[in-house]
Amino acid sequence: MEAMTALLKALFGSLRDLTPIILVIAFFQLVVLQEPLPNLVSILFGLLLVVFGLTFFIFGLEMGLFPIGESMAQAFARKGSVFWLLIFAFCLGFGTTVAEPALTAVAGEAAEVAAEGGMIANDEIAMEEYANGLRYTVALSVGIAILLGVLRILKGWPIQYMIIGGYIGVVILTMFAPPSIIGVAYDSGGVTTSTITVPLVTALGVGLASAIKGRNPMIDGFGLIAFASLLPMMFVMVYGMVVA
Repeated sequence: MEAMTALLKALFGSLRDLTPIILVIAFFQLVVLQEPLPNLVSILFGLLLVVFGLTFFIFGLEMGLFPIGESMAQAFARKGSVFWLLIFAFCLGFGTTVAEPALTAVAGEAAEVAAEGGMIANDEIAMEEYANGLRYTVALSVGIAILLGVLRILKGWPIQYMIIGGYIGVVILTMFAPPSIIGVAYDSGGVTTSTITVPLVTALGVGLASAIKGRNPMIDGFGLIAFASLLPMMFVMVYGMVVA
């Protein structure tokens, strides 16, 4: 009964969150463009699927991914093994990033554009190698980013100085990277923080900060996603310099 109530609450929450988007689209289509909505039945059915999909996704996060991420982080903290905690952090960042659908889509699109622009051979093998190179470069960078973020929580380092230093590195690399890779690099920082990576990484940081004496979850538990967005930009620009 409680699970059903929670599911209905999540359903109404998803509908509420999507309402502004629906109103914006309807306003510009009907008032500004003054055109009827094409395939109204299909659009309404698609919106219904989006509402249910978003509901089940959020409900699944709260039931499964958040609790297991926090419990594993707390278990590692109790165990006191920094080595295995760092290995777990790296593997979590790497594995979730490789599985990100958004990254796969961006890498595939970048490979097609690179082939059309003559940067790589215009064949399936070359495009697949380029796309996989991007994906695994980004995944490696996120793994290292989460490892650094966990190390920051353990040591209590101020996050602002690390982030500022990282963005200085991004600016410096931008001056030397090929122009064709800069936009892809910047976008790579965004697509890594998507549906799979964010819940598990956030739960890891909060759970770890909650389990370590002297750490505040609000101050120390968050910030891992910032590292996961920053390092891919740097790594992809280096990748572009090596491939070019």
